[in-house]
This record gives sequence, C-alpha cells and structure tokens, in this order.
Amino acid sequence: MPSFDIVSQVDMQEVRNAVDQSAREVTTRYDFKGTDTSVRLSDDGIAVESESEGRLDAAVDVLKGKLIRRNVSLKSIAGGEPKQIGGGRYRAVFTLNEGIAQDAAKELVKDIKDMKLKVQVAIQGDQLRVSGKKRDDLQDVIAAVKSLDFRLPLQFINFRD
Repeated sequence: MPSFDIVSQVDMQEVRNAVDQSAREVTTRYDFKGTDTSVRLSDDGIAVESESEGRLDAAVDVLKGKLIRRNVSLKSIAGGEPKQIGGGRYRAVFTLNEGIAQDAAKELVKDIKDMKLKVQVAIQGDQLRVSGKKRDDLQDVIAAVKSLDFRLPLQFINFRD
C-alpha cells in the first residue's frame, strides 16, 4: 500500500551557516560598529543581542535574510520578542520548531480528512503517515497540504509504492 510521511524538520547545518554569516556581517558592517551586537546559536535557540532596540531589530533582519537565502523557512523559528536584559542591552531569543506538535498534527489530520480522499492518516510521534490504495490520491494530498500554507514548514518524505 503506497504511503508517505509528513514531517517538519530544520536543516541545522544551514541554520548554523546562516547564524555564522549573520554574526560575521554584524561584526563588519559600519552601522553596527561600537554597538557590541552579537548573533549566537545555542542549545536554547538563536540569541541576538545588542545595545539598543533599533540595532537589535536590524540584526534580526540580517539574520532572517540569511535564513531565507539558505532556504530555511521563517516558519521554523519562533519567539524573538526583544527584552531588556540590564545594562541598557536588549536580547531576542528565537527557538527552532522541529517536529509536528500534537495539536498541529490533529489539525492537519482534520484538514486531510476534509478533502474526502480515500487515504488514512496516522499520527506517529512528531510526524504523520499518510497511506492509501492509489498513488494519485497521495499526490493529491501532497498538493493540497502544500496549498494550505500551514503554520509549520512541512516536508514530504519516504514516498513508497
């Protein structure tokens, strides 16, 4: 029986490269001179820090631009509200969204079932398995899910006949 998996994964190497490029650009750009602005990747996520809220916003824009250029969806990062951390400094921490949460999985299953195609959807941890008798039905599901503009970046893997 043909099947495929719907997952939400982030290519950590591309994220690491985007953060490194952002950090390099922030240290060399003229408008960031003397602001002690930094962009770092940690276990918690991506931390952007600066002396003023305006420079923090500019550094976040640089980071987002590098992520987009590296084909990392901005849907895969969350958070980033600027917070004052003392000493007149500001920090924004972005977390990386990996895997499909239970509530998002249920919403996606409901959307797929509303398509009235002859497919079965099963939640398997942080991914969904879609199976059906016809390959065409599965391809219709992929096309429909791509057009949903879901709140997470979705990839389709393990398509098997």
